[in-house]
Amino acid sequence: MDIKGTYHVPVLLKQSVDGLVTDPDGVYADATFGGGGHSREILSRLSPKGLLYGFDQDADARNNIPGDSRFTFVYGNFRYMRNFMRWYGHERLTGILADLGVSWHHFDDSSRGFSFRFDGPADMRMNQKEGLRAADVLNDYTEENLARLFRLYGELYNGRQLARAVVRYRTNRRIETVTGLVEAVRPEIGREREKKDLAKVFQAIRMEVNHEVDALREMLCSSVGLLEKGGRLVVITYHSIEDRMVKNLMKSGNIEGEVKTDFYGNREVPFRCIGKPVTPDAGEQADNPRSRSAKLRIAERV
Repeated sequence: MDIKGTYHVPVLLKQSVDGLVTDPDGVYADATFGGGGHSREILSRLSPKGLLYGFDQDADARNNIPGDSRFTFVYGNFRYMRNFMRWYGHERLTGILADLGVSWHHFDDSSRGFSFRFDGPADMRMNQKEGLRAADVLNDYTEENLARLFRLYGELYNGRQLARAVVRYRTNRRIETVTGLVEAVRPEIGREREKKDLAKVFQAIRMEVNHEVDALREMLCSSVGLLEKGGRLVVITYHSIEDRMVKNLMKSGNIEGEVKTDFYGNREVPFRCIGKPVTPDAGEQADNPRSRSAKLRIAERV
């Protein structure tokens, strides 16, 4: 598959939509619209009565809106999904799908700063109209806070050393570009793991800039109240932090993974997991290398 210039290649497309659409007349939300691949597949399964709402905080995603009267594009962060759906007159949804991977579009656009492959501004904001840039985090965070995000979001064992390297570098010049960031951390990254560790550094900063963990927590928790009985929550994760959050919510009803019981000791769990986690087969992984870490989880509201 030639994916150069593609906005985003949908991962686990058939499996995720198979698990999502249980009622062709239902109301669904694609929490991560992006290139619209999952949305188009969902629409192909809906009847003329079905409705789909696609969420994205990146203005570029509006270029991918399908010409379908059953589809509504919501320009906003999925953390506010419940408020948006109430505004549109829907207290309950039949299904929610979220593909938490970053689009090819973001990695391949040098002006966005998501990839170490190209020089450009150290930005990394999904919504370019608001919030801190990567440069603000790199230049203004304390060494302690930088070490925290490298360890927590990048899962880098040498988070403290990386933070110290950033602070040392910025004493002489501000880090405003991707090249500056790479130069700052390179002394603490081994050549044999350079690409993997740089990817983790960029992931950590991107997650901090976009408040990805907080946004995911709010969306997942709101899904408990948003989904109707029998409604499906379908989530594709790419790293252990987000996958742990999704797994805990589906198994216990909360992000912490603490199962609550009623007065009689009966488990109060709002979801029933559907099958085991699904990963891409060898063919999909070969066609789309970024799918290799993907994991699909499906749960049903009880």
